[in-house]
Formats: sequence, C-alpha cells, structure tokens
Amino acid sequence: MKLLLDSTRCQGYGLCQEPAPELIDLDEWGYAQVRAHDVPQGDEDAAEAAVAACPNSALRLVK
Repeated sequence: MKLLLDSTRCQGYGLCQEPAPELIDLDEWGYAQVRAHDVPQGDEDAAEAAVAACPNSALRLVK
C-alpha cells in the first residue's frame, strides 16, 4: 500500500498528521509531507484515517 500526496491540493490544515504522525510530517507552514510512501504493516489504519481527515482530498492510498 502506498500513501500519495497531491501537494497542489494541500491547504496546510495539518489534520492528516494527527492520525498518522509516523507517516506524515508538516513543513514550517503546515503543509503535509509524506514521510514514507510505502505504508509499513500495522500502519494501514493510520494511513486510511489520514486520508479521511484531509478536507481537500490531497492524500490517497494505492493498493
């Protein structure tokens, strides 16, 4: 499973990092940066929650 970010859609709300701090960092302006594109086993639920938390659909999962 891969976690992908469309940075053109990110508005810097930072809501995606709360459920998945091990997968997503925020830059100095609050914009998301995916730490690891390949989601480690055991972090699938956190990745799905991060995707669901994004109000602009900037994140998506590819299986």
